[in-house]
Amino acid sequence: MTHLVLGHFSPDTDSTGSPIAWAWYLSEVQGTPTRAVLTGQPNTEAAWMLGRWGLDMPEVISELAPGQPVVVVDTNNPAELPASIGGADLRQIIDHHKLVGGLETAAPIDITIRPLACTATIMADLMGQALSSAPEGIKGAMLTCILSDTLEFRSPTTTDHDRAVAERLADDLGIDIPSFAADMFAAKSDVSSFSEAELLRMDSKEYEVGGTKFRVSVLETTSPAAILDRKAALMEAMPAVAAEDGVAQVLLFVVDILAEEATLLVPNALVKSVAEASFGASVTGDQVVLPGVMSRKKQIIPSLKV
Repeated sequence: MTHLVLGHFSPDTDSTGSPIAWAWYLSEVQGTPTRAVLTGQPNTEAAWMLGRWGLDMPEVISELAPGQPVVVVDTNNPAELPASIGGADLRQIIDHHKLVGGLETAAPIDITIRPLACTATIMADLMGQALSSAPEGIKGAMLTCILSDTLEFRSPTTTDHDRAVAERLADDLGIDIPSFAADMFAAKSDVSSFSEAELLRMDSKEYEVGGTKFRVSVLETTSPAAILDRKAALMEAMPAVAAEDGVAQVLLFVVDILAEEATLLVPNALVKSVAEASFGASVTGDQVVLPGVMSRKKQIIPSLKV
């Protein structure tokens, strides 16, 4: 049976490109028939990546058939995967997030979780010399993933190894990283066609803090004004999104890639208290700027308090 490689809900660039890269490796190098699938529509940057490197858009699925061989990448959290993951035949996990637990397998499996900024960096290591024979599109997707997850090496999650792998891929492809990243971030920043509810879910994950469930949303952009100009509408949409998703509140962080700071929208007293307890911020209005905050994984989630 053909294996499937998939990432988390609300697929960003890494959860779109890494399944494609690993499906190539398993199929073409390991000889295991495999295809990449997505668990949602890719964000604007991920869609740009597919077009830039001439890659086909993977099928979007919502369910997995019982016994379906599956490889999970860029997450190990069952809450970020189809509910039917428990009945699938999970064969492998490749991830760079903290171990959450909750996934059960029928037999021992191969798990690789490393403290790197991007799943694609881990895959480059696992592929070894085989990466040198990868098609341009696979190398390009992996480069895009690394530059996205590291925010062109600005994110505090960036390691020297992430940078080295990205620079090697860029050299192989003849890519100038600053100009390429500028095009990536321009695509990421164009959110004009999305509704407020779509923006709140675009790059978001659910977390429970002190017994309170939050949807923690991050929008990374080089044009924060384009999002903050919609502040009132975004805050108005938050209660309905929270109710539909079964959380107490949506926390929206607008990350300014160039200024290296985040703006948290503050629609009510709960978010005000979270901002002050978590970041030591003094909140006087409906938003607060958090200098140096860029990473949900390393700076936002570990700091959250209620």
